[in-house]
Order: sequence, then C-alpha cells, then structure tokens
Amino acid sequence: MAAEPVPHWPGRMIGSVHVRSTPKGPAEQAVFVHGLAGAATNWTDLMDELKDTVTGHAIDLPGAGFSPVPPDGDYSVAAHAGAVIGLLEHTGPAHLFGNSLGGAIAVRVAASRPDLVRSLTLVSPALPDLLPRYGPVRIAAAAVPRLGEWVADRLRMIPVEQRITASMSLVWADAGAVHPVRLRDAIDEQRRRDDLPHAGEAMIRSARGIVAEYFRRGEDTLWRQAEKVRARTLIIHGRHDRLVRPAMARKAYRTFRQVRLVLLPTAGHVAMMETPKVVAAEARRLISETRLGNAPLPS
Repeated sequence: MAAEPVPHWPGRMIGSVHVRSTPKGPAEQAVFVHGLAGAATNWTDLMDELKDTVTGHAIDLPGAGFSPVPPDGDYSVAAHAGAVIGLLEHTGPAHLFGNSLGGAIAVRVAASRPDLVRSLTLVSPALPDLLPRYGPVRIAAAAVPRLGEWVADRLRMIPVEQRITASMSLVWADAGAVHPVRLRDAIDEQRRRDDLPHAGEAMIRSARGIVAEYFRRGEDTLWRQAEKVRARTLIIHGRHDRLVRPAMARKAYRTFRQVRLVLLPTAGHVAMMETPKVVAAEARRLISETRLGNAPLPS
C-alpha cells in the first residue's frame, strides 16, 4: 500500500471564489484550474510535490467545490476564465496549470492576459475535437436543455459510491490505483455536493459552456486562442485517456508557439492525480527554463 497522501490544503475565499493554497514559501506563484465536476482538491498531490518550487493556489471554479454560484449565472468558459484572472490579479503573475475544462479555461486566460501567465501547463486540455470520444459525447448529451437536468436527477438516485467508482474508472487509467483515502475523500465530497441546491445546475451549465466552445467559429475559437499564447507551454497527455484523444496532443504541438509535449504511457485523463511525481518533474523543468529565459523549448 502506498503511503497515506497529504491532507487537502486549507482554503479561504479570495474575492468571489474559494481557493486552496500551500503554505507561503517560494516567491514564484502557481495557479491550478480543475476540470468539469472537479474541484481544487484535484491538485492536492501535485501541489505537494511542487511546494518547494512554487507557492500554489488551486481555485474552486464558480459553483464548484466550496465556491458560491456566480451572481450572473454565467458558467461559460469565458466567465470561468474571468474568475481565474481575478485570482491571478490577486497572486500576481503565476505559472498556470489546467486540466480538461480547466485546460480550455487556462488557454483563454493565457491568450487574453499574457502579463499574468509566466508559463502554461496543460494536462489533457479539452480543446475542440471534431471526433470526440464517448465521454465528451455523453457530456454533450447532458448539456442538451431539459435532457441535462433529467440526467442529473437520475444520477442522484445512484448510490454515491457507485457514481464515484464509475467516474474514476473513466478518468484514471487504472482506477484500482486510487488510494483508499482519496476514494473516501471523493465520496465524502460528493455527498456534500448532493446537498447543495446549485450543484447539478453548476455542472450542467459548465458542460454547456465547454460544448459551446466545440461549436464556436471565427477568431475567438480556442484553437485560435492557442495560437496567440506567448507563454512557454507544457502539454501532458496520458496514453490511456478515455476523454481526450491523444491525437489532439499532436495538433496542440503544432499550434502553440513554444511548446513541449509529454505523453505518459501509464496515465489517463488526470495525470496530475495519477502520476503527480512525474508531472511535477516536467513542470519543474518548464518553470526552471522560464526563469532562465531560454530560447524556445526543444521537443
């Protein structure tokens, strides 16, 4: 049995969102953005690995984790990006991390506010794909008006343990590798979320937000935004990702200006949770090269 993982970092409200931070340490800051149906706690283990390199801040996106609903009810990718920008304006320029939906949000932030993003690390970013896998197709179905609400109501009838096990089987390459403490944490958190009147709506509307990005056209698409990113970028994909096709990593490699691509042979969709030590090693390399102001990263 692996050693017991560290407790989740304490949280506090910063502006309109709840944020979990490592103890004040290194001067350099990092901000971490979770994916759909996730929370700041998705980053706990990676933040622990990096706490001697950066002072980390993981956001609960509006309506997720312990963050309240946005006053205007806007759960679009652009609105979530606004919440992240608000946190970055509090922390100062930082190394920005994003997973899945959080990766899409991070791309918008890096493209629109380059002054706030020192480097960009994307773990299986949810960038538009014309041939999405089964998981994104299910998300798209759940985002359909009325159908999404019906799906959410039906899901609440399934025992929490069964829902969490199914979710981890989808996003982890090997769900059997989830530490029992983290499994219990996830179950307890889902029970808490089930008691919140806004939880289902927040997830459905955030799903609709990312689906809308897949159908966006013109200069404001996420891929066009990716072309504008000036920060040095690290893209990490798991070869066993059941949600984002690894082939999209190649497109991302051709799109971002200064980019290094890492394919992890044993990871799924949440490499920062599955292999935090490996992801941390790659992130430290990027942060070090950013500090040194090196030429574009080698592949």
